[in-house]
Amino acid sequence: MVLSGLAAITLLSWFYLISMAAGMDGVSMPEAMAGAQIQPWSATDFTLMFLMWTVMMVAMMVPSAAPLILIYARVYRREKEQGRPFAPTGAFAAGYLLAWTAFSLVATVLQWALEKAALLSPMMVSSSNFLGALILVAAGIYQLTPLKRACLAHCRSPMGFIMQHWRSGVGGALRMGIEHGLFCVGCCWFLMGLLFVGGVMNLLWVAAITGFVLLEKIIPRGNAVAIATGLALILAGVWMGYQA
Repeated sequence: MVLSGLAAITLLSWFYLISMAAGMDGVSMPEAMAGAQIQPWSATDFTLMFLMWTVMMVAMMVPSAAPLILIYARVYRREKEQGRPFAPTGAFAAGYLLAWTAFSLVATVLQWALEKAALLSPMMVSSSNFLGALILVAAGIYQLTPLKRACLAHCRSPMGFIMQHWRSGVGGALRMGIEHGLFCVGCCWFLMGLLFVGGVMNLLWVAAITGFVLLEKIIPRGNAVAIATGLALILAGVWMGYQA
């Protein structure tokens, strides 16, 4: 039941993104509504962009969070069968998504600022090689930091997280979900910044980052993958900066 729900949420999110990308016809949402010239965002523009980022984070992050959510659901069923109080899985999942919703708000504000500074093209991709190079190098360096390793370790050990961060009740489950979501944000936030390099609505790029995030969390040598990717991003950033 839980697995079916996660699969449905993910598929619906991807369907929304695909429909949006097909309807944009090569222009960003504010431009599509305002015409060819970039104009200041309205409150509706900002809300729609925030919705887009939120749905995108659901599409990208639910697959990698599924192992932990499924483990929590299994523990919930066992505790329920034994008559012990235990918060439903939905509370935990809601907390996780709240953390990424907060990230989506930050990403929306950043996109607004970059577009206002004329640093994004109509397809929401960096129009400055220097900016793209800076993002690549910064993301690569972050992949090598202790903070990245610490956050990735929590994301790679679902049962360990539950044992270390256990809290009872619905409020406790919600807080656990938020905490795990924050660890995932700490692990992946710079990778999400790469969307401004490859294109926020470039769905192949979005899918590639989604796949990498999943592999980084589930394959046996995920830390080694993170390090190798960090070095590759730094080299790609240097190369792009040289082209600037």
